Amino acid sequence: MRDDLVHVGDEVYAVSGSNTNWVIVKDGASCTLIDTGYPGDHDALLASLDAVGLAPESVAAILVTHAHNDHIGSAERLRVTHGTPVLMHEEEVAHARRDFLDQVSVGQVLARAWRPGVLPWAVHALRAGGTRPVPVHGPRPFPAPGALDLPGAPVPVHTPGHTWRHCAYHLPGSGILVGGDALVTGHPTSRVTGPQLLPGMFHTDRACALDALTVVEGVDADVLVPGHGPVHRGAVKAAAAAARERAVR
Repeated sequence: MRDDLVHVGDEVYAVSGSNTNWVIVKDGASCTLIDTGYPGDHDALLASLDAVGLAPESVAAILVTHAHNDHIGSAERLRVTHGTPVLMHEEEVAHARRDFLDQVSVGQVLARAWRPGVLPWAVHALRAGGTRPVPVHGPRPFPAPGALDLPGAPVPVHTPGHTWRHCAYHLPGSGILVGGDALVTGHPTSRVTGPQLLPGMFHTDRACALDALTVVEGVDADVLVPGHGPVHRGAVKAAAAAARERAVR
């Protein structure tokens, strides 16, 4: 198996792209794809599908945790080329269309360029398409509350703060939480490893992101697939509590 692809459990695969992860939830000849990495990850995304025996047209839907460039980089390409539905929280739809853009600015990054890891990360992000226009022209809200009728029966978990309508996804049958950027385990701009919030400059509202850890603590899962960093095995409740403790020190 590819070094960048981890078999998490059942037929769930975590894939490491350009400092960002996406997740393949396979069910026979179909799958749910959660996030898509940077625009520059497109070829790697297709290769990861091929590695688990799937073609791009096998993707039943793309679920978006939030509409930052490093998570929706290939969403529009798949939607246009293969007719793949792109689903997210109803109030994240406008963000995905780029009616507005709510992510860290170049100015905010430059103001922190002296911090360890920030400048190398910024250069890498630019090369991967971090500022490239990638609006999704046909995003869709979740059709109904609760579990979605997709491979893995994912359940959206509203975890605002990183963006206002960020959603993690719980896979109850597999005991897995796909955390997006609500709870991560590492980042090139972070000095620590293990469960944590992203550094403050990345959040729309850091206090709200901290509060969202309470929501994460209520999810019955024992594997966390974060948006950034390696897969974490162990009670997600404990991981969220550890992240909170680190955040308030």
